Amino acid sequence: MSTPTPLRPFGLKDKIAYMTGDIANDMSFMMSAFFLMLFYTNVLEIPGYVVGILFLASRILDAFTDVGMGRLVDTMKPFKEGRFRGIIRRVAPFVCLSGFLMFLYVVKDWSYSAKLTYVAITYIIWGSFCYTAVNIPYGSMASVISSKPEDRASLSVFRSMGANVALLAISFIVPLLIYKEVEGKQMIVPEMFTIIMGILMVVAFGLYQFCWRNSIERVQLPEKEGRRHDKNECFDDVKAIFTSLLTNKPLLIFIFVAIILLLSTLLIGTMNPYLYVDYFNSKIGFSVGGLLPVIASFVVAPFAKTIVKKFGKKESASIALLFTGIGYLTLFMLKVTNVWLYLAIALISLLGTNYFMVIIWAFITDIIDHQYLKTNYREDGTIYAVYSFARKIGQALAGGLSGVALSLVGYTPNILNQSAETLNSIYNVATLVPAVSSIAIFLILTFWYPLSKEVVDNNSRELEKRSQQ
Repeated sequence: MSTPTPLRPFGLKDKIAYMTGDIANDMSFMMSAFFLMLFYTNVLEIPGYVVGILFLASRILDAFTDVGMGRLVDTMKPFKEGRFRGIIRRVAPFVCLSGFLMFLYVVKDWSYSAKLTYVAITYIIWGSFCYTAVNIPYGSMASVISSKPEDRASLSVFRSMGANVALLAISFIVPLLIYKEVEGKQMIVPEMFTIIMGILMVVAFGLYQFCWRNSIERVQLPEKEGRRHDKNECFDDVKAIFTSLLTNKPLLIFIFVAIILLLSTLLIGTMNPYLYVDYFNSKIGFSVGGLLPVIASFVVAPFAKTIVKKFGKKESASIALLFTGIGYLTLFMLKVTNVWLYLAIALISLLGTNYFMVIIWAFITDIIDHQYLKTNYREDGTIYAVYSFARKIGQALAGGLSGVALSLVGYTPNILNQSAETLNSIYNVATLVPAVSSIAIFLILTFWYPLSKEVVDNNSRELEKRSQQ
């Protein structure tokens, strides 16, 4: 009998491979979050409120596909190349193709009913099925690449780096390419959406290939624990899991926080084209504005570990978000008209939000550990799927509310000059909503979220004690 080839030790190759998976995911996710509303309203000329309804309605379907995918990941028979890598390998082509199909500019010449059908089908196929089918296995895979906490922490750091790489490329370069100047105003170039998305999806496919080929699932569940054969047993198992999840107070609260946070950050992203290009008349401002979250992340990331160790996640994150809320409230009250002054204040304000984003995956780990200590039953894929669904709710609310807001403020696509009232309303939405959202999260974390530094430290000691038994 031949001896199995020993697995290589965890190292830099694993970290880079995992990072490339996040870059691939974010190429379609960030294009959708930041530019899909703009494409629908200004290229396809679909009213903002209609787009908003689509975004919200599709999340109802996600309630089934997200959680269903999470349960499938936890119970399916592994592929030859691994439980998670096998799914990523098989789904990657469909994610890339469906992402590309969302940005076909030739659809602008179709009838209105045909455009609505196209928008609904392509968006739901990408978001509710293909993206879900790759993102949940990808997010869950970190727990099987290594069993060591320090290795998992390094994967989280590299995942955050991947998100910043994608954000840097998309938020800075895309605005420079999709506009041209007409009579002193910036106007959309429709075909550039299709060209850019085509290039991004080819790159994303290559990155997915690198991710699954160079990742190793070192932690394996025995098949008898990883797969259910009896339908009634499976149903009872799912029922028991969700009963325990619904009694997990930290998870429920953090789901609420995730919805508010995504509502704030993604609404800023969807409103930025209208804020910078229409209100400030600055394509360069739009491009630079997309860099602000990346810059803020790089500023706070080196200090995050030290701050968390000294003050705790809950305690430091709540103060950081209060800081962000005050910053955006200042912008709302000042009614800034100089784009560079606005960018400066926005950058300072985003330090708080991006500190929270840097440590957010550590919150999820704390919640998973808390669930395990309560139930002695670990379902990382299911919990991750529930959290993923909550993030999609935030994404939908951001897209839906921004679409409705554009219609309410009287925004008219493809005209050189919006009314002063419309421009002021766009500014108010882009500043007041993140201000209120950040302050709301500060209050929730401070007075409601139970996993304080003391509780988390106690849980860590208990987990260490159990591991030694």
